[in-house]
Amino acid sequence: MKIEHPTPINWQFAKRAEQLQSSVIREILKITMRPDIISFAGGLPSPATFPVEHMKAAFDKVLSQQGKIALQYGPSDGYAPLREWIADSLSIPGSVITPDQVLMVSGSQQALDLLGKVLIEENSKVLVETPSYLGALQAFSVYQPQFVSVPTDDYGLLPEAVDGIADGARLLYALPNFHNPTGRTMSVERRMALVETCARHGLPLIEDDPYGALSYRAEPLPKMLTMNPSGVIYMGSFSKVLTPGIRLGYVVGPTPLIRKLEQAKQAADLHTSQLTQMVVYEAIKDGFLAEHIPSIRTLYANQCQVMLDALAEFAPEGVKWNKPEGGMFIWVTLPKHIDCMQLLEEAIAQKVAFVPGAPFYANEAEKNTLRLSFVTVPPEKIREGVATLAKLIAAKI
Repeated sequence: MKIEHPTPINWQFAKRAEQLQSSVIREILKITMRPDIISFAGGLPSPATFPVEHMKAAFDKVLSQQGKIALQYGPSDGYAPLREWIADSLSIPGSVITPDQVLMVSGSQQALDLLGKVLIEENSKVLVETPSYLGALQAFSVYQPQFVSVPTDDYGLLPEAVDGIADGARLLYALPNFHNPTGRTMSVERRMALVETCARHGLPLIEDDPYGALSYRAEPLPKMLTMNPSGVIYMGSFSKVLTPGIRLGYVVGPTPLIRKLEQAKQAADLHTSQLTQMVVYEAIKDGFLAEHIPSIRTLYANQCQVMLDALAEFAPEGVKWNKPEGGMFIWVTLPKHIDCMQLLEEAIAQKVAFVPGAPFYANEAEKNTLRLSFVTVPPEKIREGVATLAKLIAAKI
């Protein structure tokens, strides 16, 4: 029975809910779902890299042999064999990671939310790169911190800048490998300096590493986690090397922190899908990633080179861009007077999309920047899209 003439509810949201904002990228993606749009906007892995048949076989095996376990509730910290696999993969001589230091999460975005919930107080200082990953800024902002921007250059975060701003900070968040949005890579020397600086200040360092395996030319650089396991919190994900649809990530850190994150996770979702974890373990336990990842690297390296060549051919004078050594993004800087939010409107009208750079800044946004993702666009469309975008930029110079 339906109630007639109910009194309208005057929704009163919690203060933290007032902080919530839609992701600029997600809003742009709604527009770019049209098949006629050449989209450089999404940070989406290429579907061409998804090992559909391999995953299907893993699902079939898990369900046929361990179905009743896979479909049951699981432990909050995650499926033990997978946690052990992750711990082994991160361990090096002299720096051993144990399974009890690993917490499975429903995508690394959940790890960011749990870390914010456990570590951030209202108005406390949180140090982030300039610019930084938009998803991290969104996740942390719910807990109402005071974001403090750490200066960067073409080679990433400047460790020496941390000394003057570290006091009282709750954490420093960094992406050292093929950074989102800039594609930059932090050198070994800077990693060591950053770890040493954070350790000296007793400052927790979050190392977010979703793209580390996607190096084009060489083996990945050493992880900061291995330099100081007691002070570095490492975040990893299977989204970029297997498939994002499984929503499976992990966070690694000192055991007291992991136990507190586990308690926060119990309040959020009890546990990450047992079925998903068992399937991923079945898919990777015999060395599949070592065979699979090189094909992703090759595809992305080729796509990146096509975009770099197109920028060199079509971009007008005054436009600058980086040359990433891995990952999925190219960062473009236009002359100071150009507002990329306005440029986006014009580009979409010409059926090309990108992500403006301004939302990636916690403070003092640089509106003349933009991010291009090349991994989901065919080479001929990359050239067409870059040429169209270059004409729009040239008209503003």
